[in-house]
Amino acid sequence: MGAVRIAVLAIATTGGLVATPASAQFFLRSFQYAGDAVRGDEPGMVQPLPGATADETQAALVWTMRSALNVAALQCQFEPTLLTVGNYNAILTDHKEELAKSWTTLTKYFARTNKAPRAAQGALDQFGTRTYSSFATVASQYGFCRTANSIGRDALFSPRGGLSSLAQTRMKELRNSLIPYGEQHFPRSIGFDRATTPRLDALCWDKKARWQDKKCGPLTWPMAATTVAAAPAPAPVMAQPAPVVSASR
Repeated sequence: MGAVRIAVLAIATTGGLVATPASAQFFLRSFQYAGDAVRGDEPGMVQPLPGATADETQAALVWTMRSALNVAALQCQFEPTLLTVGNYNAILTDHKEELAKSWTTLTKYFARTNKAPRAAQGALDQFGTRTYSSFATVASQYGFCRTANSIGRDALFSPRGGLSSLAQTRMKELRNSLIPYGEQHFPRSIGFDRATTPRLDALCWDKKARWQDKKCGPLTWPMAATTVAAAPAPAPVMAQPAPVVSASR
């Protein structure tokens, strides 16, 4: 009975470990990109929108986050466990109403701030192009892809209409992830050790390559040991018992 309980406990523990979602781990300890919540009108969060209202700025923030996740879906396919493609497609389905509303608000902003319809469309296209380009990265690809994976997963579990709140909370982190950082568990800098060299002129050494204290003073250079310590004998290896094979009947 006790063996059965142990087996059940082991299966339950293993099941709990398997059920835990795992994301790609590029480093032993990754840099933490988390930042403060933003409104959207802070420098560098979204493309500049002069004269935008709070709703228009919020729409730009949501659309910018969607654009970043779109870039991640294209750029992060080198690591399938990030699930950037599947997450992005699911977000388009689950949050299509909020995304459509954000796009409509942006379209009306550019129509309001440009006299001609053609100029408004051109400004909207330029906004989209610059937004996509602002998330293109090579040096910080690992950091950006990991962050986009985390945000995309949170977006899937956000209630409908909750993308704006998620964008406010995570946009700073998403922008920070464009700055390259590597392994945080070990130092990235290369250390240098200083060493002194002994005097090599013949005056300081006799014919047997021994240092002459009387002529050159005490030797400050560490000399190699003249004797080599005997290596410890290896531990005996116990003979393995031969397997018992029962004779077939």
